[in-house]
Amino acid sequence: MGEFDLIARYFKRPVRRSPLGVGDDCALLAPAPGMQLAVSTDLLIEGRHFLSTVDPRRLGHKCLAVNLSDLAACGAKPLAFTLGLALPQADEAWLAPFAQGLLALADAHGCELVGGDTTRGPLAISITIFGEVPTGQALLRSGARPGDEVWVSGTLGDARLALEVFRGTRQAPQAVFEAARERLECPIPRVSLGLALRGVASAAIDVSDGLVGDLGHVLAASGVGATLWAELVAALSVQAQALSVQDRLDFALAGGDDYELAFTAPAAARDAVLAAGRASGTAVHCIGVIEAAPGLRLVDAAGQAVVRPVAAFDHFA
Repeated sequence: MGEFDLIARYFKRPVRRSPLGVGDDCALLAPAPGMQLAVSTDLLIEGRHFLSTVDPRRLGHKCLAVNLSDLAACGAKPLAFTLGLALPQADEAWLAPFAQGLLALADAHGCELVGGDTTRGPLAISITIFGEVPTGQALLRSGARPGDEVWVSGTLGDARLALEVFRGTRQAPQAVFEAARERLECPIPRVSLGLALRGVASAAIDVSDGLVGDLGHVLAASGVGATLWAELVAALSVQAQALSVQDRLDFALAGGDDYELAFTAPAAARDAVLAAGRASGTAVHCIGVIEAAPGLRLVDAAGQAVVRPVAAFDHFA
């Protein structure tokens, strides 16, 4: 099977948003009047971002999910994406489920595949995604203000638990491991929540490299600091209940691969935040407060400092 047969068989489909569809030199997209394009790119490398044993259907899902998560953090509605795919060989047994997982999630979010490239090489997947957001309404990292509350969606730390079980450093009951593994391999992009938070949240980011690092980007961009309540952060790692409180706290703070949203909102907007969670079917949790003093602080229920030696994931550290 040649390159163009591969594209035609697994990835060519009718599109509405690009008048050219797949197969021309460029895709043409035009945002609706009054909208701005939101664009994000992610690259996933075998052995770095995913294990060689991962189900290709789940891998197809995840490689688009991580891009949709970026749009969610910006409050943008998905429009279209391009796919760059390097393959050791054109293996139809791998390509068919990969395409199914990828395109099923794309269809669920009305996000069309409008172009890309394929080549022979070590397995690597690069997606560039396009969304739209009303001019001036994008959620940014730079809007947090002292007095705002710090929120996160869903659960944190479960993907890290699955990874540590794979590594052999932790053990978990089979049911707990399978639930954590699904969080690692099939993250849920919080697109609906991101849309519902437009006009409510003051700043937002998706949690891909760990809460400590990703929230740190918000604090740096906004010129503020924050205090987080350790007990509430540890409670976010639902699937890790078999682990110690310290493990749950560390995994939630720096586990990575969660693809939840961390966001801030004025305290007066608490009811609106909870309403956004209900409207999007997403649990949201208040875990701290934004402060003027720079830095990220962790305290216990008595207000005493909790020191944990954790750091965000860094590809080049």
